[in-house]
Amino acid sequence: MTPSGTEAIPPLDEVLAAAVVVSLPMRVRFRGITAREVVLLEGPAGWGEFGPFPEYDDVESAEWLRSALESAWLDDPAPLRAHVPVNATVPAVDPEQVPGILARFPGARTAKVKVAERGQDLAQDLARVRAVRELVPHVRVDANGGWSVDDAVTALTQMAAQVPLEYAEQPCATVPELVELRLRLERSIPGGIRIAADESIRRADDPMRVVRAGGADVAIVKVAPLGGIRRVLALAGELADCGVPIVVSSALDSAVGMGAGLAAAAALPDLPFACGLGTGGFFTADVATPRAMSNGTLPVGRVAPSRSGLDAVRVDAERERWWLDRVRRCHALLE
Repeated sequence: MTPSGTEAIPPLDEVLAAAVVVSLPMRVRFRGITAREVVLLEGPAGWGEFGPFPEYDDVESAEWLRSALESAWLDDPAPLRAHVPVNATVPAVDPEQVPGILARFPGARTAKVKVAERGQDLAQDLARVRAVRELVPHVRVDANGGWSVDDAVTALTQMAAQVPLEYAEQPCATVPELVELRLRLERSIPGGIRIAADESIRRADDPMRVVRAGGADVAIVKVAPLGGIRRVLALAGELADCGVPIVVSSALDSAVGMGAGLAAAAALPDLPFACGLGTGGFFTADVATPRAMSNGTLPVGRVAPSRSGLDAVRVDAERERWWLDRVRRCHALLE
């Protein structure tokens, strides 16, 4: 396998030989789910993870399989650092829940706060952001494309007046909206607010489009949706040429998938922002012993799930068939 896009894909029977489908229970609802299902694949280099969300089609999901095969069949690139700084992630919870959530991220000096949740209003977002800022020095917000341009200008202007914002992640859904928002924020707020693109990069046919259009100051990248560690590193090189730094983030990965994100972050020449790789604390059970966060960082390195750990979170036969059929369809697309 190579990073060129012409990988020699391992045969399907080898891919399925050691495939295990698991469901990881979560402490709080995140992305509308309370359990995270993924397929773990064992290959000659170790373990890989295939976990596209259920609503993703097979074409998009095939890149997640490409990433899993890279991890299981190829060694990781040489690391440039042994530990990666990570941010805390605060779901759309009430302010009184914030201290308990941040306690799961010992030493973290940066927090990403979910905002623009359906059924909630700006006052709730502001209260949550203020509660986080009282406990950590660096705050970024993530709207998951949930605002219109007008709503984003209103919300971010009010937030920035109360709390310094490191950046706003995917405040609007489309590239033209992000471009317009950046221009309007530059006019309304001295110095503007950095805009970070997430979905506009990882779910785009052309990940560079939003940067070339002038819609992003920071790029959020996730290993699995982009097709693997080497593709992330290649994209990071292109973005660096445009003066845009990247933040490696989690796709709500298990301990196995998190290893790929940490490997990518560890291999980057520059890492100016804390990465979004601290989501392991959202699970009440995982397939391996969780990495211990210390001083806001996580250690780099692969993990191997234990058989007892796998058996404890294995799905039933019906869900296993559903996922393995998905692997078969995506494998056919890669071939």
